[in-house]
Amino acid sequence: MPRFVPRVLVVLALAGVVALLVRFVSAPPPDEVRATLSAAGAIAGGDTVGFARATEPRPFVFPDDHGPHPEYRTEWWYLTGNLADPSGRRFGWHITFFRNSLAPESVERASAWSTNQLWMVHFALTDIGDGRHRAFERFAREAVGMAGARVEPFRVWLDDWEIRSLGEATGEGTGGPGGGHGDPAAIFPLQVRAGDEGWEVDLVLEAGKPIVLQGIDGWSQKGPEPGNASYYFSFTRMPTRGRVSIAGESFEVEGTSWKDREWSTSALGEEHVGWDWFSLQLSDGRELMFFELRRDDGMSDPLNHGVVVEADGTTRKLVAGEVELEVTGEWRSPLDGARHPSGWRARIPTEGFDLEIVPLVRDQEMNLSVRYWEGAVDVRGEGPDGPVEGVGFVELTGYGEVGGRAGGGG
Repeated sequence: MPRFVPRVLVVLALAGVVALLVRFVSAPPPDEVRATLSAAGAIAGGDTVGFARATEPRPFVFPDDHGPHPEYRTEWWYLTGNLADPSGRRFGWHITFFRNSLAPESVERASAWSTNQLWMVHFALTDIGDGRHRAFERFAREAVGMAGARVEPFRVWLDDWEIRSLGEATGEGTGGPGGGHGDPAAIFPLQVRAGDEGWEVDLVLEAGKPIVLQGIDGWSQKGPEPGNASYYFSFTRMPTRGRVSIAGESFEVEGTSWKDREWSTSALGEEHVGWDWFSLQLSDGRELMFFELRRDDGMSDPLNHGVVVEADGTTRKLVAGEVELEVTGEWRSPLDGARHPSGWRARIPTEGFDLEIVPLVRDQEMNLSVRYWEGAVDVRGEGPDGPVEGVGFVELTGYGEVGGRAGGGG
């Protein structure tokens, strides 16, 4: 999405179940929640009255902007990565923590159970060598410590799934970008722990390259209407090490990960039917992010954009039309036969890129409350300085129906 992708799609879907959720004292029953979700509910904008809006660029302040922004309707902390053990066995992983405000006003807490904040987490792990992919989700209300986010010490959690700082989240530092203050990398290293049914990760992530402000100084426009935008920054190449467990078998792994951080009060335009989003880490030290919003009229959307991150961390924005994306393959979901692109050629003539992007496992479908495809990919081709290869993640939405089978497996 720009991370207007399932991250916004998911939280907007959750907004459609507010009437159901406010009845629950503890975490909402997943089966009942799934039953209320529909394609229409997932992409509807919902009521934005009373929420803050992202109307223009603003300074970022750290460590505060790593933490929650409850005045905005939706928010997410998104991480993906490609890992390998010493033998070369490869894994892909993905986790997203979603926060959604059920109402714009704060709640007078009559008890520790009172809250107007709903949380959901999607977690997935892919065993590339065996071609296996599993996806899980959890729900909770922000009450009695079941879920939440805090700044110092930095932590985002739902039950025992968490992202937490192993460093010192301090406002003192070298100065944040965008006219703000504080060191955005002070929260690193980060530890990520999640798992279910024997599919688990316990990883440590370093900051790697400097923070990247997406869009215009971190203001990522989603539509022409005022406020239809988000605040959005990324860490695009985080050295990662730790442990992956698959059905009880443990692997020591290393690799690289990508982190997106975004918050907004915005809605998917009625003309949009989905999006294709790419994050790529190349062997020449560069990273690429770009996305295409798919319109119902088949036209290219003028809001499509991306970024090239150079080896030294400097950036160059990509505007609509600069990325020429050609689909080279197709995969059909075994759930309903929905057709998904499965392989691409991406050309960026202005930057000297001509890349082939190949899914490492064709079926990396997230069959959860909101169905989408999110998976690890390999990259090879030509860069500005010659042949390159690399790894990445691709996210595809709008190709299948919203909703999945009950239960947590993928």
